[in-house]
Amino acid sequence: MLIFLPNRFTMRRGFYLWISLIACLILASIATGFQKKNKARLPNILLAISDDQSFPHASAYGSRVVETPGFDRIAREGILFNNAFSAAPGCSPSRASLLTGRHIWELEDAGSHASYFPSKFNTYTSILNENGYFVGYTGKGWGPGNWQDSGWQINPAGEEYNRITDPDVPEFIRNTDYFENFKSFLEDRKRKQPFCFWYGASEPHRRYKNGIGEGSGMNIDLVDVPGFLPDVESVRGDILDYMYEIQYFDAHLNKMIEYLEDIGELDNTLIIVTSDNGMPFPRAKANLYEYGFHMPLAIRWGDVITPGREVDDLISLTDIAPTLIEVLETRGNAEINIPDMMTGWSFLDILLSDQSGLLEPERNKVYSGRERHSCSRWQNLSYPIRALRTHEFLYIKNFKPERWPAGAPVKYNDQMELVPGFHDIDDFQESYIYKNRIVDSIKYYFDLAVKKRPMEELFDIRRDPYCLNDLSTLPEYQSDLIELREKLNSRLIETKDPRLFGNGDIWETYKRFNLMRTFPDPDWIPGNQNFKE
Repeated sequence: MLIFLPNRFTMRRGFYLWISLIACLILASIATGFQKKNKARLPNILLAISDDQSFPHASAYGSRVVETPGFDRIAREGILFNNAFSAAPGCSPSRASLLTGRHIWELEDAGSHASYFPSKFNTYTSILNENGYFVGYTGKGWGPGNWQDSGWQINPAGEEYNRITDPDVPEFIRNTDYFENFKSFLEDRKRKQPFCFWYGASEPHRRYKNGIGEGSGMNIDLVDVPGFLPDVESVRGDILDYMYEIQYFDAHLNKMIEYLEDIGELDNTLIIVTSDNGMPFPRAKANLYEYGFHMPLAIRWGDVITPGREVDDLISLTDIAPTLIEVLETRGNAEINIPDMMTGWSFLDILLSDQSGLLEPERNKVYSGRERHSCSRWQNLSYPIRALRTHEFLYIKNFKPERWPAGAPVKYNDQMELVPGFHDIDDFQESYIYKNRIVDSIKYYFDLAVKKRPMEELFDIRRDPYCLNDLSTLPEYQSDLIELREKLNSRLIETKDPRLFGNGDIWETYKRFNLMRTFPDPDWIPGNQNFKE
């Protein structure tokens, strides 16, 4: 029998094999532990969305009047976006688009205002819920509209947390205690369960307590009045009251940030702060001019985002849903992909960059649209608009220029009495512009708000941020007009907008709740000459 004794070479080889095996086991153990830890630490998500706030009205953007320490902290410790735009200039369609990652013309009823929200359109909140997130909201979720009869078990924004109220809020401010309801939501989640929370304030939506801004110490002399509004003390005071409510929204946001920091969850929470549409003033909200859909946006995410950056890329709020799904996919080891139904474009790569400025040259345009806002036209007709915004231009297509853009001048109320109209402008009849509409110096602003508009409009945003000078008929801008028209039409065709496929009247069939009867032809009403064009 032959016996082989190990020599020096075989002993050394065996030793190395054992060392290699042990090293592999250690590395595998570390990798498994990392995966488990990473999976257990899915990022929380807090979306804070104000109601009717235009882009420049935050102190991080240089406003001299409004103070927004919560928003400013998110911007300072994260990213401040200079070019974010809502999918619509009205709340329920823009919120539906944010939730689904789809343009409003892809959402059927939900692309209109105060209608249904078909449950076939998946939302980022439902996808996160299916992947272990605890999902809820306080304040205003998706709405106004009817989700109960649309196939949803709960509001598309999540489980409602509005039980806790504050009886001491100022007049016209919602008495929901947003912060305390957020705390209640967190107390209800399971230990270490990731959460997705929607903080939807009802501020700064109208109405306002007259004089509350100046009465709180805000400086009326520092108000920057947009060029589409008259620079008079009454309008300045109205803007101050609006800004007071922005500060109220921000105060609750700031409490939420500090509470997350206190409980050790701040750096693992992706915080997004924005608004749904522009300020509730004439030629802003419900319009696709700059102050109607240019939004504030700041995002923070612990040490994942390099802090102190400013991004100039054009971002649509339609892009938020696919971004959050990609976060779940890439950071949470989830076996999911961005649904094909989401036509928005994830900007996770921008969040993960360490650069400022223009980061993606191809992100050079965004799209927006509107259909019916209020019930303000004969037979509840819509006012359909589509818009394309680039870094240089805003191109607008008004599909029904024969209709009143701000609603018919007069309407019937529930008692069948004729009342002033223009109901696509919130509380317009109480405004300085309406009350002084026949004064020569104010008629210009009244016409800007309510006069019928051409089929196409073109504005140079760099020189005309208030969208006062329509360039669409000038010979030197015809090549720009044609190029932008073709780009918009191409996108509308790609996403199957009914307005380009001969089926635009379908928008008139979608139910609108809280109807008000509209007079068929107000120009013929005796004594109503002030409403004539």
